[in-house]
Amino acid sequence: MNPEAAHLWRAPRWALALLLAMLGTLGPFSIDTYVPAFAAIGAATGATPLQLQQTFSAYLFGFAFMNLFHGALSDSFGRRPVVLWGLAVFTLASVGCALSQSIGQLIFFRALQGLSTGAGIVVSRAVVRDLFPPSEAQKVMSQITIYFGVAPAIAPLVGGLLLEWTGGWRAIFWLLVVVGAALTVSNWRLLPETLPAARRQPFRVGHLMRGYWQLLSDPRFMLLALASGIPFNGLFLYVLSAPAFLGDVLQLRPTQFFWMFVLSIAGIMGGSWLSGRLAGRARPRHQIMKGIRIMLIVSVLNVAANAMLAPSAWWSLWPITIYAFGWALMVPVVTLMVLDLHPERRGMASSLQAVVGSASNGVVAGAVAPLVMHSALGLALASAAFMLVGLVAWAWLRRRWPELG
Repeated sequence: MNPEAAHLWRAPRWALALLLAMLGTLGPFSIDTYVPAFAAIGAATGATPLQLQQTFSAYLFGFAFMNLFHGALSDSFGRRPVVLWGLAVFTLASVGCALSQSIGQLIFFRALQGLSTGAGIVVSRAVVRDLFPPSEAQKVMSQITIYFGVAPAIAPLVGGLLLEWTGGWRAIFWLLVVVGAALTVSNWRLLPETLPAARRQPFRVGHLMRGYWQLLSDPRFMLLALASGIPFNGLFLYVLSAPAFLGDVLQLRPTQFFWMFVLSIAGIMGGSWLSGRLAGRARPRHQIMKGIRIMLIVSVLNVAANAMLAPSAWWSLWPITIYAFGWALMVPVVTLMVLDLHPERRGMASSLQAVVGSASNGVVAGAVAPLVMHSALGLALASAAFMLVGLVAWAWLRRRWPELG
C-alpha cells in the first residue's frame, strides 16, 4: 500500500470505485457497442462479414498487445499519466472511427482504440491495491466487477437504441468520443497519483524483460490468470453471439433481446455484491471454489438441458444468469491474488493478466463465436469448455501450492 493512501482519496470509497469502474469498463463497452450496426456498416462500406469480424479482432488483439506495456509504464512513470494518455488516444481513435470512409480505415482506428483502452482496466486494478489493504481492496474490486460485467452486456443495447434513434452507425462512435472526452476530463481532475516516486521501477529494456520473465516463469501467476480470465469467455461468448442466439435460435424479437442482458447484469451484480460481503469473512480459496462450483454445476445442467430439450427463452437464459453470478463471486479474489504475488510489479501483473483475458476474447470473437452462435448446444458446450479451463487451472494451483489463499 501507499503509506499516504489515507490522504490521497478522502471521498467515499464507492466514489473511487465508480471512477475506476468507468475506466475499467471503457474497454469492454467499446467492444460491443457497435455490434447492432454491423449490417449498416457493411451496407455503407461494402464490407464482407469476414471484414466486419476483423474490426472485432483488430480491436481485441491491439488491446492484448498494448496490455503488455500499460502496466509496466505505470510502474515506471506513475498511474495517472498512463491513464490520461490512454484516454486521449482512445478519444482521437473514436473520432477516426466515426469519420472512416472504408472498412480498412475502420479496422485501423478500431485497432488504435484497442491499443489505448487497456490503460484503464490495467491501471485501475493497480490503483485499488495501492490504496487499500486486502479485505478493503476486495470490496472495492467487487464493486468494480459489477460495472465491468455490466458493460459488455448493455453495450449492444445502447448501440442498438442509438442506431434506431439516429438511423446512422457513425453516431455510435460519436458517443464513444463523448465518453472518452468525459473520462479524460474527470480523471484529470479527480484521479490521484497512487504510486510513490520511491517505488517506481526503472524504465529500461533489461529491467522490463527481467520483470516479464519473473512473472511469466512463475506458474502460480499463469494459473491464476487462466483461472480468472478464461471462464469469463463462457459468458462473453453468449454476449458476442446474442443476435444469432436470441434472434435465430430462441426466435426472440429485437425488442426482447434486453432480457438476456438484464438477467446477465443481475447475475453479475448479485455475485459481486456477495463477494464484497464475504471480504474478510471467508477465506479466499473457499470463495473461489464457491464460484467455480456454481459455474460447473450450471454448465453441466445447461449442456444436458440443451441436449435433451428444444431451446426456449423461458429456460435458456437462466443458466447464463447463474454462470454470471458464479464468475462475479470468484473473480475479484483471484485478481487480488494475482496482484499480490509480486507487489513491486503490480502494474505489470495487471497487464499480463489482462493480456491472457483479452487474447482469449480475441480468439472467441474471431473463431469460436462464428462456429457455435447458431447452435444452443454448441454454445453450451463451448461455454462449459471455457469454465473447465479455469477449473483445471485452479485445481492445479491448489494441488501444487495448498498454502496459497
